[in-house]
Amino acid sequence: MRNLLKRYRVFLAVLGALLILSLMNRELGKEAFGIAAFSLKEMLLVIPPVFILLGLLDVWVPRETMIKYMGEGSGLRGILLAFFIGSAAAGPLYGAFPVAGVFMKKGVKFSNILIFIGAWSTTKIPMLLFEYAALGYRFALTRLLVDIPGIILIAYASVKLLSKQEVSEIYQNAESISM
Repeated sequence: MRNLLKRYRVFLAVLGALLILSLMNRELGKEAFGIAAFSLKEMLLVIPPVFILLGLLDVWVPRETMIKYMGEGSGLRGILLAFFIGSAAAGPLYGAFPVAGVFMKKGVKFSNILIFIGAWSTTKIPMLLFEYAALGYRFALTRLLVDIPGIILIAYASVKLLSKQEVSEIYQNAESISM
């Protein structure tokens, strides 16, 4: 019981704060609970399919294949594949992190993982199509042409700023987390 309380202490603290807020201001508390319920529902609809796809990726794609196409020696092919997978993905950004964890377990190069996360967050194909329809092709194309080099620059700058030991620790943490 003690471990359970320790594990969920942040959740319980937020729940307590929401209850206090509801006692102080009923309408605001009701709105806060509504937003929390909506977010929980959204996560419950997104996370299970992501984990099913991760399980399939883990079983169907051998580590050697991932290393070949996205590992240390993958070069431009790894960068393009990271962009394609991230851009074709659906769902909110928090869905990218379990995928990145599986990529780490499969031996994907760290910069390609960062590129994948950057692409997931900024170059999604549905978002690009919406921008094209709503804001015009010039805006959509300009944003894409700024984002792509920006993502690559940030990924490689991050790799340079982190020591090999820090990157190794990140990979070890990914290995220790069971999906």
